[in-house]
Amino acid sequence: MVKLTEQNREQYAQFVLQALNTADIQKFRDLFLELHPQDQLDFFLDLNNTQRQNLYEYLSAEEFAEIFQELDLEDQKQIIEELNQHYAQDMVGEMSADDVADFLGEIPTKRSNAILEGLEAKDAKDIRELLSYEEETAGAIMTKEFINISADSSIRDVIKLLRKKGPNAETIYYLYVVNMKHELAGVVSLRDLIIAEPDAKVEDVMSSRVVSVKTGDDQEDVANLIKKYDFLAVPVVTSHNTLVGIITVDDIIDVIEEEATEDLGEFAASRGATDITLSPFTAAKKRAPWIILLMFFGMITANVIGQFEETLEAVVLLAGFIPLIMDSSGNTGTQSLAVAVRSLALGTLERKGIGKMILREFSTGIMLGLMCAAVLMIIVPILHGSVWLAFIVGVSIFISLSIATVIGTIVPLIINKMKLDPAIASGPFITTVNDIIGLLIYFSIATTLLHLL
Repeated sequence: MVKLTEQNREQYAQFVLQALNTADIQKFRDLFLELHPQDQLDFFLDLNNTQRQNLYEYLSAEEFAEIFQELDLEDQKQIIEELNQHYAQDMVGEMSADDVADFLGEIPTKRSNAILEGLEAKDAKDIRELLSYEEETAGAIMTKEFINISADSSIRDVIKLLRKKGPNAETIYYLYVVNMKHELAGVVSLRDLIIAEPDAKVEDVMSSRVVSVKTGDDQEDVANLIKKYDFLAVPVVTSHNTLVGIITVDDIIDVIEEEATEDLGEFAASRGATDITLSPFTAAKKRAPWIILLMFFGMITANVIGQFEETLEAVVLLAGFIPLIMDSSGNTGTQSLAVAVRSLALGTLERKGIGKMILREFSTGIMLGLMCAAVLMIIVPILHGSVWLAFIVGVSIFISLSIATVIGTIVPLIINKMKLDPAIASGPFITTVNDIIGLLIYFSIATTLLHLL
């Protein structure tokens, strides 16, 4: 297998492309199948429609399945329409059940049913089972291609079983032991099998302390569990402890990417609109609710300023510090929001305690406020010749930043207690709330000390 470097990638690709264009099938297959799977994918994505049609003819359904299951969903939807029904069914039959379920769940029911009908009965049953679980649960992301063994099997027999079924299994590094009722009873690693005596029994080397997840567990919780224990795979069981599948670390990497993208969308108030393949209309539709809501919050901000119109008329210079107060409060609150959401996601909050985190962020806000106030107390008198103006702005910044850190910390905690994703306490939302509070503090202090300006 060839793993291309940046230096020889383009040259090698030209050789493969030339063989494809000249219909030199054997040469194309020799060159293409020597490529690393990721390089095969990169090569395929650069082909035009005619070249792709030739590639489908030159590669078997099994060989193309390796490429297809690595494509993005939108690309899969496009490519499946280019394949004839029989080739598509054969290709899907060679894919992992979890990858097939992910794909079929996103295409029209009529087309997915047609593909399922062409599969072997067992494969179709496994895929329908995976499709029956709720999205973003352990059951929905698990795979059915795993090997289970019985406790009374000999190590010699298990090794023979691995040679037979190993090539089609998702992973063989962990083998799960089940009893007569197919309940999860233990786990044995490949290393344990290799170093054990051939005549020994599985029960002699297995561990009965198995960490597992339920089919209905949230995928993010599964990801945290695998991260915590450094597992390569984790078994999935029903409420009755029946082993029904496994989740491997490569699937968890996809989950982590998906959850990170989702949280990024929440922070930016653009959930579901971060995919660059979306049309402008779809992206705008997904972003619009938050933008409209924040627009109304902006009207509240405008009303706050309007309530202190007389103060602004008396000292117009106060208006020049409005952006400074708003930006500082909003940015500080967003930083605390990020700390709180990350602590919730990693589970560190439970270990350190809510009170300690709030106190830490509040103390941080006080320190930031003092530093900013000190800078302003020096700069403002130099630029504007007013010590009292510097005092008003400095005190306002100090109080605003102290409160902003508490708000940025508490809001996601409250949302988490409501069993909602704390990331929905988005940056723009926290920023707007802190803008309003910061302005109220600023103008209240300025109005009180107006006679000194």
